Amino acid sequence: MPYYHGIRATEINEGVRAIATVATSVIGLVSIAADADAETFPLDTPVLIDDVTRAIGKAGDGGKLAPTLEAIADQSSPPVIVVRVAEGEEPEQTQTNIIGTTTGDGQLTGMQALLGAESQLGLRPRILGVPGYDDQQVATDLATVAQKLRGMAYTAAQGDTVAEAVTYRENFGAREQMLIWPEFSDFTGSAIARALGLRSKIDTQTGWHKTLSNVAINGVTGLSRPVPFSILGDETTAASLLNDADVTTLARMDGYRFWGNRTCSDEPLFAFESAVRTAQVLQDTIAEGLVWAIDKPIVPGLIRDILESINAKFRDLKTQGRIIDAQARFRTADNSPAAMAAGRLVFDYDYTPCAPAESIGINQRITDRFYAQLLAA
Repeated sequence: MPYYHGIRATEINEGVRAIATVATSVIGLVSIAADADAETFPLDTPVLIDDVTRAIGKAGDGGKLAPTLEAIADQSSPPVIVVRVAEGEEPEQTQTNIIGTTTGDGQLTGMQALLGAESQLGLRPRILGVPGYDDQQVATDLATVAQKLRGMAYTAAQGDTVAEAVTYRENFGAREQMLIWPEFSDFTGSAIARALGLRSKIDTQTGWHKTLSNVAINGVTGLSRPVPFSILGDETTAASLLNDADVTTLARMDGYRFWGNRTCSDEPLFAFESAVRTAQVLQDTIAEGLVWAIDKPIVPGLIRDILESINAKFRDLKTQGRIIDAQARFRTADNSPAAMAAGRLVFDYDYTPCAPAESIGINQRITDRFYAQLLAA
């Protein structure tokens, strides 16, 4: 070995890596506007709008695009990925255009175009809606798109009465979907448009662990149908019946608010919107935060660094109040020598999301014991 006189430098890239939380406030909007500016809103093409108010002037006067953007802008100014589709000569053709497909040359159309938005625009839409056009088939397919994007689909419960809305709810079972009934009074699709904007606002100002419910909505003057509502114990009101059926409704209480925390999940563990979104955020946050570890040699230091990086993120989220707690483990039962020799590592973690305080009980008792204090005084 040749003699070396001096200092050798060795760079050690080991240790815990900070994991950044994924962005959740990006809206994915599919809409129709025949006279919209074609350069700003080309058909079947995801377009990133970073200034919603300015984009309204390019959205035309027909269709739902302009009023939807106005309703979103009333709540906040979030990034919105818009896919404009053509209106068909018949309602069935319009529905087909909205749902979209993959063309022969591999192009995605309609709501399917949202699936390719991240590769084109660098942002993933996670708050999805088709305000004013979300009939049962569109709502069903939008829930499928939401599952693929690990987002949430906000769709209108169809029906003219509470009973019809409750019956309509039976058509769905996806945890990535929330149904809302009825409408606000300004336009068909108003409730969903405002849900999209408010959901993004809550994500930015409070966090994805807070549900849509019981937050004041801007720009609303009335409901399309009356919804009897009681804050105190009346389980027979329309609002209570809708919530019991997992339908979010609209309430007038110090302004107007969405009232309801439930998804359409057929799995009780994901009944709350906050539980679904917590699961989604943790999955993507950890996956994206461990890209640095892929293809590194499997040695004890790599396993330790991955485990400590995940648990450090969990501690951070717990401190922020976004989860109750979580813990990651590396279990030998899940990682046999043969599996590791084949390049596979499995980490296991448990987590507890924050449930909303949906029901608060108050026990009231009448007593005469305070008369003793009166007499003593």
